[in-house]
Amino acid sequence: MKLLITGDLAITQPYDASTKIDKGVIDLFADSDINIVNLEIPVTDNNSKIIKFGPNLKAYRESVMAVLKVLNVHIATLANNHLTDYAEQGVADTLAFCKEHDIMTVGGGMNLNEAAQTLYLNSPEGKIAIVNFAENEWTPATPTSAGFNPMDIIDNTRQIKEAKNNADYVIVIIHGGHEYYNLPSPRMVKQYRFYAEQGADVIVGHHTHCISGNEVYNGIPIYYSLGNFLFTHKSTNEDWYIGTTLEIIIKDGKIGTKLYPIRQNKGDFQLSLCNSIETNEILSRINSFNTIIQDEQKKIE
Repeated sequence: MKLLITGDLAITQPYDASTKIDKGVIDLFADSDINIVNLEIPVTDNNSKIIKFGPNLKAYRESVMAVLKVLNVHIATLANNHLTDYAEQGVADTLAFCKEHDIMTVGGGMNLNEAAQTLYLNSPEGKIAIVNFAENEWTPATPTSAGFNPMDIIDNTRQIKEAKNNADYVIVIIHGGHEYYNLPSPRMVKQYRFYAEQGADVIVGHHTHCISGNEVYNGIPIYYSLGNFLFTHKSTNEDWYIGTTLEIIIKDGKIGTKLYPIRQNKGDFQLSLCNSIETNEILSRINSFNTIIQDEQKKIE
């Protein structure tokens, strides 16, 4: 059983997926059983913005639909800080869009009960649970209002434990961290390791718009940030244009993982797998982050 998980996907302008997504990327996704993207943008015609710090993002509907189709995406994680940019109507429209195009969702809903639901998948290797939540930025869901599943260490732990009781494998996907900073905070390391102790089998992060490090803690892979996947906003930060896609392979009761570095072109956001030289350079950078994470954690412990 093979799954792919990407970082942030946000397409805010016309984008020809048939010509701008390289065949290598398409083939990578075609060879996977389940493809998961973080849909970091509401798909809506609503023009009522919420008041917030930072941009209010809205999807270019036809382009998002084309990208999801070309990449054969099965699941959109919705727990992120842009889901509610266009209020509750934007959330409702995004959920309807995904349903219309047979995209399963997790991490967002019209109330907290819906947003906090675990997504279960049946596979030849056993039942897989997907848990998705985000740090508390800009209108998380409440018992009576739409939004994303918020980070709450007690509620998250309960959800992970319940998922572990009902599934063979639990994948926890978290939207959080410090934007444009390649390292997780000591709090993040401590908290993500705690989630591993509670029953997560793989923990995957995004939100920072840059790649970060990873570690294996008590046998559990933790990826602190995959970086961007496809985000059609220009940036002066070089790391904006480099991301990683995580491959998870489940076979005979064991879990294996692999990172695929992916680059966006600065001019037209053409998406391609990095060549061997770029891949080695990026993985070397990631290994340097891994060393820092381990060394800093040892100082704390």
